[in-house]
Amino acid sequence: MPQTATRLILFPESVISEMSKLAARYNAINLSSGYPDFDPPDELLAAAEHALRSGYNQYADSRGSSRFRQALAKKQTHFMGMDIDPDAHLTATCGGTEAMLLALLAVCNPGDKAIVFSPFYETYGPDLYLAGAEPLVISLQPPNFSLDTDELRRAFRLGARALILCNPSNPSGKVFTPAELRVIADLAQEYDAFVITDDVYEHIVFKPHKHTYISTLAGMFERTLVCGSLSKTYSITGWRLGYVLASAPITEAIHKLHTYINLSTPAPLLEAAVTALSFPYSYYDKLLAEYTQRRDLLLGYLAEAGLAYIEPQGAYFVLADISPTNFDDDVDFCHWLVKEIGIAAVPGSSFFHEPVKNLIRLNFAKKEPTLIEAGWRLLRLKERI
Repeated sequence: MPQTATRLILFPESVISEMSKLAARYNAINLSSGYPDFDPPDELLAAAEHALRSGYNQYADSRGSSRFRQALAKKQTHFMGMDIDPDAHLTATCGGTEAMLLALLAVCNPGDKAIVFSPFYETYGPDLYLAGAEPLVISLQPPNFSLDTDELRRAFRLGARALILCNPSNPSGKVFTPAELRVIADLAQEYDAFVITDDVYEHIVFKPHKHTYISTLAGMFERTLVCGSLSKTYSITGWRLGYVLASAPITEAIHKLHTYINLSTPAPLLEAAVTALSFPYSYYDKLLAEYTQRRDLLLGYLAEAGLAYIEPQGAYFVLADISPTNFDDDVDFCHWLVKEIGIAAVPGSSFFHEPVKNLIRLNFAKKEPTLIEAGWRLLRLKERI
């Protein structure tokens, strides 16, 4: 029989998906995949049920329904501090995942170079490959994952057409400082490059850190593509609702691509999401407070178990150091952890360009009882330290 396309050879299997499958096989607590184990707000669930019964069951506008874009524009105008036009600046997508691929396809020609910071989320590599772009990997320096300005300038000198910025970062939890963002913005303008931001954790930024939208810096809106998502903010990862926010010319290109790749996003869910986007702004304060408690709970257990960690500044993941366990390989450790301890984690090496073998990623977007049970299981690691 004929063979599948050769491009698939360069697509690695998703390590996160593999660990989730192992979690199911061994009935382990899944701290690998990036989704919560709790439901979204009741009002949002009720809105979805109402939408399904109210005629929102055919194709939506390929840009996203008018009501959705208006509600999203109002929310983002509030948080970004700049006027967002619902018609000119927004395209609804099937999750932040599609948004990132559309962004790269819209601005990168085959053979172009794109800067990506290591560690980075696992889909960026395949996305760059599909766009025909060559990655220029810049290592962020632990433990704070600081940015080397000279290395960044060298990358731009090599002809980078775009830069991917995940802020807050998955998997490290790094929140880029205003000074770092200003450096990136200045170099992007100096070398006439685009910046593609992955902002899906924009509302999960732990004090005293603050999230700054690089598109709001002087001269940046025209060259920035914001890839956003409702998944993490409203605990609806299965709804697959995302968006690209960009200037009018870029939005026109994004819309054209989206129309041919996905046509539209789910009409009833777009309608239901208007309810979430219209929540009072106190919702986001409560969201942060709850995630701060979850973070502190898991970090406390890690410390008690004898594992050092890199304290996340944002998002809902933590990188823990397994060096004291005497495992030389993070993949071996994660397979042992899921089978013997009953916890699924992601080997850190799947996110790093560098040969990092001593870190694992754990997700704390879980109910308190789930985290407590996971914590008690983690305490068994003291037997190996």
